[in-house]
Amino acid sequence: MNILKTVTCAMLITAGNPAISQTIGVFDRSTDVGAVLHKGNATYDAATQIYELSGTGNNIWFGNDGLHFVWKKMKGDFILQARGELLGKGTELHRKFGWMVRTSLDSSSATVAAAVHGDGLTSLQYRKTAHADMEEIQSAIKAPDVVQLERKGNKYIMSVAHSGEPYTVVQITDINLEDEVYVGLFICSHNNNVVEKVRYNNVRIIVPAKENFVPYKDYIGSHIEVLNLSNGYRQIVYSSKASLQAPNWTTDNKSLIYNSKGLLYRLDFGKKTPVVINTGAVKDNNNDHVLSFNGKMLGLSGTVSDTQDGSFVYTVPVTGGTPKQITPLTPSYLHGWSPDGKYLLYTARRNNDFDIYRIPASGGKEVQLTNTAGLDDGSEYSPDGKYIYFNSTRSGTMQLWRMHADGSEPEQLTADEYNNWFPHVSPDGKWIVFISFSKDVAPDDHPFYKQVYLRLMPAAGGKPIVMAYVYGGQATINTPSWSPDSKKIAFVSNSGDIQIP
Repeated sequence: MNILKTVTCAMLITAGNPAISQTIGVFDRSTDVGAVLHKGNATYDAATQIYELSGTGNNIWFGNDGLHFVWKKMKGDFILQARGELLGKGTELHRKFGWMVRTSLDSSSATVAAAVHGDGLTSLQYRKTAHADMEEIQSAIKAPDVVQLERKGNKYIMSVAHSGEPYTVVQITDINLEDEVYVGLFICSHNNNVVEKVRYNNVRIIVPAKENFVPYKDYIGSHIEVLNLSNGYRQIVYSSKASLQAPNWTTDNKSLIYNSKGLLYRLDFGKKTPVVINTGAVKDNNNDHVLSFNGKMLGLSGTVSDTQDGSFVYTVPVTGGTPKQITPLTPSYLHGWSPDGKYLLYTARRNNDFDIYRIPASGGKEVQLTNTAGLDDGSEYSPDGKYIYFNSTRSGTMQLWRMHADGSEPEQLTADEYNNWFPHVSPDGKWIVFISFSKDVAPDDHPFYKQVYLRLMPAAGGKPIVMAYVYGGQATINTPSWSPDSKKIAFVSNSGDIQIP
């Protein structure tokens, strides 16, 4: 059912008497800031997870602001993400929208804002102390729709992009706002007689992991999200304070399979209640599970707790049962199943190096398919069985490759500044989706809790485009996660404070 939560804010007559509404999505309240002439409005559509704001206000500049603001109180570090668009032709060139951080709801509050103007001007605006004039650092990018504002101690970082492109970043340091601040989205018409509107989607309020967190020991919360590739809209379908990892999309289009705390779960789209999949004595599953092309079998990587070391490959019916051990040696990390169901692909460490291996799905002798120095990983068959796609550090950084199914004729598909992992081929064979880590991450590592891109490119190679700007990394998209119709993908994003609208 489409549930529309609509909140209308009464006109603010003075800064000391704000008209404040009730909860709106992930935000606590909504209010007009400054001496506005027309009341502001904020709505949240729970079905689409879209926010719309309308409001007036003379400006966000000099010593006082006028705007409509939907906000929540926060402490510590955070990352704010959204995609926004002004609605209608508009009246003023400098009507503006974006993210804002304020010490108070007073119009003269110390403030930091990532502001996109109607004429395309984009700037990181800041008022260091109450009543001071606003200052700014302008971005080289004009009229972005993707806007991110991050607080990291006393540093504020604005990252903006046109959808499909990487971020352009500017930042300011030594901004000492209070620890507890008002954080939210805004609209300012730049003309107190005119009401302007803005629509936001892909809104995420992220509390990042602590700087000293211990990987594979300290975890933060998770969202399972679905991304519509036709319009870039993301929807959260399930959230938990636990670590959720690596969703597979079932071939019947009814559910996702993911792992958490060593167990596998089925999440039905209709019921939204996860159910444990029986994997017998194998209760230490990692996030390298793969469905067979016909959807009947599930491949696992994991161990029998307390009795085995490393990781073996197993198979089990998709409905659950007693797993069959396939690989005789460890460590072996499953990544692909051949379209005809005859073979499994996995990364294994043999002779002190990680390469890609193939083995009969019923068990038998493993065959080494790659033999180069460095890490080869993330192997997956194309739907026609002709190619195996994988990622490799053989060129120095982690890049995407493909080879023929027998391991011959490897060809490099990406060669850019990012470390690219886990190429997943769409069921129609036309596209690859993959995750990109920044160059400050070691090429042979894919850690938890980083700012990453999910990117899309033609299966034969070409210029990648950014489809999602994500706080995640390890476990975000380790496994094949395309919908059966090749129109959507499922993935995991993370936050230390899970906001569930």
